[in-house]
Amino acid sequence: MNIPSELKYTKEHEWIKVDGDVATVGITDYAQSELGDIVYVEIETVGDTLSHGEVFGTVEAVKTVSDLFMPLSGEVIEMNEDLESSPESVNDDAYGKGWMVKIKLSNPSELESLLSAEAYSAEIA
Repeated sequence: MNIPSELKYTKEHEWIKVDGDVATVGITDYAQSELGDIVYVEIETVGDTLSHGEVFGTVEAVKTVSDLFMPLSGEVIEMNEDLESSPESVNDDAYGKGWMVKIKLSNPSELESLLSAEAYSAEIA
């Protein structure tokens, strides 16, 4: 299972990469493998300011639909438009081409509540 050490994680299986006051968010390799073949990603919250824990979109796999939760409070400033035509990118490259949204952070102190790669690894063990 691929769990890059430079990223942060949530118990809901999102990964977060922070660059200044912008965070890139996706679902983990573990999450995509549990979901199976992803056929659709729906994100209609670009421009919205959401709180930690709110739903920012959904991911649809062959066998289920799953909500995507905000790992940090902030404004959704961008979505990965490539997922509209290539949702399988989430399966193929969860930490690269499969990213989902970028968030402008409104409360950077929430970063402290995120899991390290080691802590996330223990969660899914």
